Amino acid sequence: MEAKAIARFVRVSPQKARLVVDLIRGKRAAEALQILQFARKRIAAEVAKLLRSAIANATERHDHLDVDQLWVLAAYVNDGPRAKRIRPAPMGRAYRYQRRSAHIGVLVGDRAGQSGSAAAAPAQPAKPAKSAAKPARRPPARRPGARPAAKASGRPAKTGRPAKAAKPAKSAAKPAAKPSGSKP
Repeated sequence: MEAKAIARFVRVSPQKARLVVDLIRGKRAAEALQILQFARKRIAAEVAKLLRSAIANATERHDHLDVDQLWVLAAYVNDGPRAKRIRPAPMGRAYRYQRRSAHIGVLVGDRAGQSGSAAAAPAQPAKPAKSAAKPARRPPARRPGARPAAKASGRPAKTGRPAKAAKPAKSAAKPAAKPSGSKP
């Protein structure tokens, strides 16, 4: 027995809504309502309204349902559309910002009837253990026309270009002053 409720185009950032929705996921419905009542976030009242709607949907669908046995099986927040806005800025410029919205969904049901729900995913088979031996590494691919790397003999590979001359070390003595009035 499951029922869900979805609030679409809620004017709140999805990141902020996820902070509240994460508090109630996996809790009993009555406990989740208590948590939302005392949560100090603006969106908590909207999520509580959504949770009460999901509970009402469950009681409408199933006549013999015990409301005290309902759990929050899944709760999620997805991104909604973003409204692009412009704020005036100094020197005739404009700063763009986005007003985000979210789609919030809550799925309630009893723990015994979790068949087919998103919260009750089938158990994944265990992955096989990795063997201790590492596979042999392939040598890196060569570009066409590239010369092979230097040999292990310690000599540098011939590149066809002359080696750069080393710069002379700076001496501690200052250079002699140039006579004034003469141009180089």
